[in-house]
Amino acid sequence: MKNFPKYFFLFWIFGFSLFAYWQINDPDPEIWVTIYAVAILFSAMAARGKHPLIPLSIAIVTCVIGAVYFFPDSVREWIGFEIQNKDLSMKTQESEEARETFGLLIIASVLSYSAFIGWKKRNQ
Repeated sequence: MKNFPKYFFLFWIFGFSLFAYWQINDPDPEIWVTIYAVAILFSAMAARGKHPLIPLSIAIVTCVIGAVYFFPDSVREWIGFEIQNKDLSMKTQESEEARETFGLLIIASVLSYSAFIGWKKRNQ
């Protein structure tokens, strides 16, 4: 269990790299590739045992604000749309924004775990 955080963050380095790659053909790749690159950077630092609390906190709050901004009007409708079409290509702006929302929430969750580890280390 001692190495779990390291492998957790290594997994997310790979995951965020894939997410960044998939954003290359997006209408605004410079924004989203940069966001995922920052998540990769923080995950790499966390895999090495470094958890800078202030930068992590800023990134987490920024991701949550972005997720609230992009949050779709109806998550149920979006999920139904995705299941019905069985196609992950971007069909509507709403589906793209919903995916971006969940990407930001994933980043915020992963970085929150890193911040929690850093906070725990600092208070020991």
